[in-house]
Amino acid sequence: MIGLALETATDRLCVALSRPDTPPLERRVEGARRHAAALLPTISALLAEAAVELFSVDVFAIADGPGSFTGLRVGAAAVKALARARPGVEVWTASTLLVRAAGVAPPHGTRVLVVTSALRGELYAASYRLDLPRSVETLRAPVLATPESLHGETPDLVLADAPDKVVDRLADQFAVPVVRGAASLPSATALLSLIGVDGGAFQVRDLDEWEPTYGRPAEAQVRWEAVHGRALPDSTRSHG
Repeated sequence: MIGLALETATDRLCVALSRPDTPPLERRVEGARRHAAALLPTISALLAEAAVELFSVDVFAIADGPGSFTGLRVGAAAVKALARARPGVEVWTASTLLVRAAGVAPPHGTRVLVVTSALRGELYAASYRLDLPRSVETLRAPVLATPESLHGETPDLVLADAPDKVVDRLADQFAVPVVRGAASLPSATALLSLIGVDGGAFQVRDLDEWEPTYGRPAEAQVRWEAVHGRALPDSTRSHG
């Protein structure tokens, strides 16, 4: 199986390619608001490096969010266009929070609490029991949270991408190892590793209807709705 994965939910764009009996290849582009310009050239460069044509790709994978509204929109549009250019290809997706957890390669059965900044003083949080490459159990699906709302969690490991003050508070709160900084960011290679795993990535059956889980609407949408007193048509709130 040849798989191509896109991770666009953070300021770091990440693209990975897997081939049989060969370690995955991965390329990254650092920096906010570079996804739209860099994504397709990065995909082309990765395919060229591997000497793989687009029509040879069997599976596309895309991170589902929550995360950057703009980044997720760019990734979703790209994978839909690529899938239309490759009829019959499978498309798989997984929560960006799960992708982060899988990327730290925790020991079998580890309970991983993943926490990322949602801005406005809030967090995105999810909890998983990982037994890779066999299975993933979702203990808490991704939600908007605060440190106080997470008191009932009993993780073995915390993965946190948030302001230092918040991460330090979580470290004190749970008294378990904490993964932070660049090591906490999601990777497209980790996304590929979740394909076919029980409880891991899932196949998108209706790509036209699928949209990422943004977590919250874009700031521009919030301002528009505050001014006009009503929701925008096709509001992303309908997608969770």
